[in-house]
Amino acid sequence: MPSESSAQMIRPACPAFHERRFEETMTQPLIELADLGFAWPGQAQLLNIPHFTLARGETLFLKGPSGSGKTTLLGLLGGVQKAQHGHIRLLGQDLGQLSAGARDRFRVDHTGYIFQQFNLLPFLSVRENVELPCRFSRLRAERARQRHGSVDAAAAALLDHLGLRAELLGRRADELSIGQQQRVAAARALIGQPELVIADEPTSALDFDAREAFLRLLFAECRAAGASLLFVSHDQSLAPLFDRSLSLAELNRATRAQEA
Repeated sequence: MPSESSAQMIRPACPAFHERRFEETMTQPLIELADLGFAWPGQAQLLNIPHFTLARGETLFLKGPSGSGKTTLLGLLGGVQKAQHGHIRLLGQDLGQLSAGARDRFRVDHTGYIFQQFNLLPFLSVRENVELPCRFSRLRAERARQRHGSVDAAAAALLDHLGLRAELLGRRADELSIGQQQRVAAARALIGQPELVIADEPTSALDFDAREAFLRLLFAECRAAGASLLFVSHDQSLAPLFDRSLSLAELNRATRAQEA
């Protein structure tokens, strides 16, 4: 009869064990916040969030009015800042347990960002802007190659799906219209299939019809990549398009305490 230690070594080889572990991983939230607290030095508490989760594959509209702590929360989710207390778990990893460098690496491997001002590098081409995450993340570069054959092919496919013509791939980013820059920013966030896509007011410069059309393209690409989407905006008219909507002002106890 094998010893207990040898049985533990044998058990992980069982297919049923691997299947159970895979199912447990997939049913865990992508993001989980617990008793999150943050304050800038010398200032009142800015964030006090008892609990928040984002499911895998979920699209969430988070209404983030001015002063609600939106920018700080996004920085914490990306590991740019570190919470004073509580936990932020992404893919089961507690970001507070990582060093600043490890948080940076974890962010580029697993999170894609679409910024309000897009933050494209004007001196790079459209293709080069989209491929940037794969230059910093071997994981995302390998995922892009596995899905599309090469990083170049992944960039071209994403831009095509998002409605950008092939002849624009070699053009400088600062030569594009706002709508075209928006699509480049989305493709950059999605390349390499990050598990989480964060969009911070990316549609504020577009009219309603253009916003809705862009969101439907973004939803389709997130589904194809298996990514969750956290979309932060003050435009409540977009909320019905998402799986779920929340107000950060209601979620954040610190905001409510200041208003009381």
